[in-house]
Formats: sequence, C-alpha cells, structure tokens
Amino acid sequence: MDMHTVVLDTTGTTAQDVIDVARGAARVEVSADALAAVAASRAFIDDLAAKPDPVYGVSTGFGALAVRHISPELRAQLQRNIVRSHAAGMGPRVEREVVRALMFLRLKTLASGRTGVRPLVVETMAALLNAGITPVVHEYGSLGCSGDLAPLSHCALTLMGEGEAEGPDGVIRPSGELLAAHGIEPVELREKEGLALLNGTDGMLGMLVMACADLARLFTSADITAALSLEALLGTDKVLAPELHAIRPHPGQAASAANMLKVLDGSELTGHHQTGFDGQEGAPRVQDAYSVRCAPQVAGAGRDTLAHARLVAERELAAAVDNPVVLADGRVESNGNFHGAPVAYVLDFLAIAAADLGSVAERRTDRLLDKNRSHGLPAFLAGDPGVDSGLMIAQYTQAALVSEMKRLAAPASVDSIPSSAMQEDHVSMGWSAARKLRTAVDNLTRVVAVELYAATRAVEMREGLTPSPATRAVLAAVRADGVAGPGQDRFLAPDLAAAYEFVRSGKLVAAVEPVTGPLD
Repeated sequence: MDMHTVVLDTTGTTAQDVIDVARGAARVEVSADALAAVAASRAFIDDLAAKPDPVYGVSTGFGALAVRHISPELRAQLQRNIVRSHAAGMGPRVEREVVRALMFLRLKTLASGRTGVRPLVVETMAALLNAGITPVVHEYGSLGCSGDLAPLSHCALTLMGEGEAEGPDGVIRPSGELLAAHGIEPVELREKEGLALLNGTDGMLGMLVMACADLARLFTSADITAALSLEALLGTDKVLAPELHAIRPHPGQAASAANMLKVLDGSELTGHHQTGFDGQEGAPRVQDAYSVRCAPQVAGAGRDTLAHARLVAERELAAAVDNPVVLADGRVESNGNFHGAPVAYVLDFLAIAAADLGSVAERRTDRLLDKNRSHGLPAFLAGDPGVDSGLMIAQYTQAALVSEMKRLAAPASVDSIPSSAMQEDHVSMGWSAARKLRTAVDNLTRVVAVELYAATRAVEMREGLTPSPATRAVLAAVRADGVAGPGQDRFLAPDLAAAYEFVRSGKLVAAVEPVTGPLD
C-alpha cells in the first residue's frame, strides 16, 4: 500500500493523487497556503452574511426555493437541512474507492479557496479520509448536475456526525460513533458550507480518473493478447510495420502496432500465411481477417479516445466547481460550472471504445475456436473434440460480456430529466455514465482474460514452432499463476477467474515488459 502523503494546495491535484488516496493508504494534508486562502474566502462570506442583501446559498434557499430570504437565526438550520434532505440516495452501496475519490475531490475544491467554507471544514474532511472513515453512499441519487448531490450529501452527513459510515475495519457503524472513536469533532455547518459540500462533479470525476488508469492498462493488455492470437492463427506481422501506420498518423494506432511488434519479435509462428502452412495442407492466405489485421486500428482509436478523456480529467482536476464561487476580488457569483457535461461526454465515449475493443477481442477468440478458420487448430481447442468441449462455453461467456458492453455503450449523457420544479431543467446524467463505465471496464477485463486463456492454449498447441520470447514469458507466468494449459476438459470457471485476476492485476503486462522493454 502507498503510504506517502498527498498535499493539497489551491491549484488542484493530479490523477495519481486521486488513485493513491482512493485505492491506497495515502494520507492527505492541506497546505498552509491553501488554509490561508480558505480563511480569506470565508471572510468574504461572513461579510455578506452580515448584510441585508440576499446571496444565493448564504442567505437564501436552494434551487427552486432560492426566492426565499433566510433570516440569520435560521441559517445554520438551513445548512443542516440541505444536507439531511439531499442525502436521499437509494440502492446498493457504492464502492469504497469511489467514495474516497469523491471525498478527496470535494476536499480539493474546498482547499482552492473558492467555496467560502471555514478552514475547520477542510481540516475535518481531511481527518475523515486519514482515519479511513468512508460514508455509506448509494447507487442512485445523482443527475450529474448541481453536483453529485445525493452522494456528496451522504458524505457531508458523516462530516456532521450523522448517518452511517464504514470504519477502517470494514464494519458499518453510526457516523457519530466512528468520529468519536477517532477523536474527530462533528462539524456544525454555517452559512454556505452545506451547499459547498454538495455542489461538485466529484463522483463522476473520481470514477473517470480511475477508469482512465484501468483502461490504460487494458489497452496494453489487449495489444498483448491480440499479438498472441495473431501468433496462434499463424498470421503476419507485416501489417504492423511502422511505415504503414505513419501514413495514417493516429498516435494510438502507431502505439498499438508497435506494442504488438515488440511482443511478436522472434516468433516462428508468424510469416506462414502465404506458404500454405496450416499444420496441414492448406491454400495460401493473402491477408488476415479484420479482427487480426485491424487490431491496431481498433485499439488505437480507443487509445486516442482515452487521451482525450485524460485531457478533460486534467482540466477538471485543476478546477474549483461550486455555486456560488468566491472570486479573487471577493465577489461571490452564481455560475453553471457544476454542470457535468464535459465529464459525462468522455465517460460515454470511453464506454463506446471499451465495447468495441471487447468486440474485436471476442471475434479473435471465436476464430481461434473455429476449426474452419483457425488454420489447423483442433475444434474449440479441445483435447479430444467431441469427447471434450474445450473452450466452447468460455466464448459464450465472453460473448455475453460483450453483448452487455454494447448495451452499456448507449450514452447516458443524451438523456435529461428536468428536476427542482424546472429550475434545473437540463442535467448531464454523468454519474450514470460513470457507473456504467465501471461495469464496462470490468467486463472488458474479463473479455481480454478469455482471449488470453484461448490464445495461450492455442499457441501451445502449435507443436514444432517456437513462439516469441515475450509469448514464452506470458506462458510461463500465466501457468505459474494457476491458469491451466491444453488438455482434457476441466472445471473452467476457476481458470477463467485466475486469468481475469492475472489481467486485472497487471501481471500480464509485467510478464512481457522484461522481454520487450516498456510498452505504451
């Protein structure tokens, strides 16, 4: 576990910091400069609160109720009430890493000095993260506009010592008990603070950052499995030549082709497509099928999509999203920066790229199993076809995963259901886009794992030809990790689960890179 400290200042944070806090044990500190900026912005809010003029979020109601001026004696209750009423999530619990990312990114904006909260609120939020206290957040409740309202409200509720949270031991307890056990005083919210805790795109951004990291690993993993499938199908690596990709200058395509070439370097299985060698008598092939020949083009388009998504994430990580915001000159201005459209679009775009990468990987797997198209491999890679079914149903499982990914690729961001009595009449649905992308990324991991399982078995069945050194390294690592090779039928689910973990954990890439050098 990563035990280093992440320091927040007024300029934002990095994707790696988000991952270290969300998935690791990194501690969070807020810099002295950031705390000074927070205190300065709070002074502006205190000045406004003392004046008779209505200011949204300070001395008015919220959303469609912003027309009511709230008297000073009711303002603390107003802030408590917005948190309690907005903590209206339903459904299954959201994963711990998502909630920690959500809290950290809200803390990032609080530390920017643009929200008008007191330093006490910032320090208490950091204390919750460092204590390993994770509020219970539910699946449904965010429309991706005006912030991830219900998810952030459940986090704010814990800050107040209310609701439920998970302790560092994994046990869910009343938040007040957990705070007391860790010596953390609940926060009594003052003007603007309840609103500031709720009004951000932090949940969808946190899920975007983590999905980008996972997909970067998966694109590299898919390049490796595509190369293994090409080997197993006795394909040609000539289509991977750099000069071919230079004349269509998409950077992702060139990167995927280069990765595949590195994996295939030194293979005795490539280059037979025009000789008629199929492990049996066969006619020469002029060129490989699209799923093999166009692998860099498909994966490369996904890589370029990922690059765009990372650019959007970087911009959001440098942003201070709240409404109203405190500007440097002390003005407190309403705005629409909480709208999640920029994040929602790329979340949907990544789901499309993931679905297509899964689709082409499944087509290669199917080709490996079909004796009429596999150029000499036994039907379904079975030990004794007919007696053994081999990997027939592994492909069914893979197809089911891909089919779900295609459904998940339907964009959430084109939907909008007006809310708050038509005051919030257009919303992004970015939280929904993020939730379905998480499922798509997990499905893609499983799809790549099935291709890995089939391709490694198929390569081992090519007797008399030596695979590349990188492929041999994959074979050694995956077999040592408990994933079985060719032979009689066996209980397949544990093997597929082991292959999934091998890909998910990054072991596939780690097995190859000592041979190939770093892959993109």
